[in-house]
Amino acid sequence: MSQRKCVICGKPQDVKYRPFCSKRCADVDLNRWFSGAYAIPAEEQSEDSFPPEHPPKEE
Repeated sequence: MSQRKCVICGKPQDVKYRPFCSKRCADVDLNRWFSGAYAIPAEEQSEDSFPPEHPPKEE
């Protein structure tokens, strides 16, 4: 069975830091999320999908 590689540097993964090989690579990945290098795609919402700012008052 082949050992999986770190998703940052390609070295063998360490069980303690999986899927990374070290705390350093885990921190590099975290920094990429914080800096906006990674993003989760989302669908653009049209203005019609948002509720009105001032809904009509019910009497």
